[in-house]
Amino acid sequence: MDNETYEQPPIASRFRGFLPVVVDVETGGFDAQRHALLEIAAIALRMDHDGWLEPGPTLACHVLPFIGAEMDPRALAFNKIDPEHPFRDAVSEKDALNRILSPIRKAVSAQGCNRAILVGHNAHFDLGFIKAAVERTNYKRNPFHAFSVFDTVSLAGLAYGQTVLAKAVQAAGLSWNNDEAHSAVYDAEKTAALFCAIVNRWRGMELAIGAGVA
Repeated sequence: MDNETYEQPPIASRFRGFLPVVVDVETGGFDAQRHALLEIAAIALRMDHDGWLEPGPTLACHVLPFIGAEMDPRALAFNKIDPEHPFRDAVSEKDALNRILSPIRKAVSAQGCNRAILVGHNAHFDLGFIKAAVERTNYKRNPFHAFSVFDTVSLAGLAYGQTVLAKAVQAAGLSWNNDEAHSAVYDAEKTAALFCAIVNRWRGMELAIGAGVA
């Protein structure tokens, strides 16, 4: 394909060259340096040629606690994870990062972006655990911006007046199942749907204003 026929994916310019990637982690506590990372799920977002945002495929894996990791029983009771369960099919932090971050780097390149930016509900919590695992494993080429995030707590508070994920998702007209919540995959997929709903709602308002109907 020559330069005259090449068309840059529309998402490349929507967020200043950043590719939004929704991430949810489930952990053995709140301290990224001390507590275990137990689950990761990530969804790179994409945009159609009319400017509407949508989730891509879900990447996910269970993670083995790093050597010396601590577990807070209250966290495990909340997320209902048994780190010793024989059927978790968990992998080391290094393998987990490779399974998640390598496809994200490819998505960043394929979408014509420069870096990934983490989207999450209380996003700095998820980013902190990713960064701690990257540091522990000496993982190279982390695609995420080091400190900038898109946090759906703030965005949902603005758009819907709700900051709790379950309530924000329902306020956006999306379904929510409490029995499935607090797994990395479910929460990441609902956060992705919420973020897309907010961005697409703004897109709809822009189009309405441009058409002179607002």
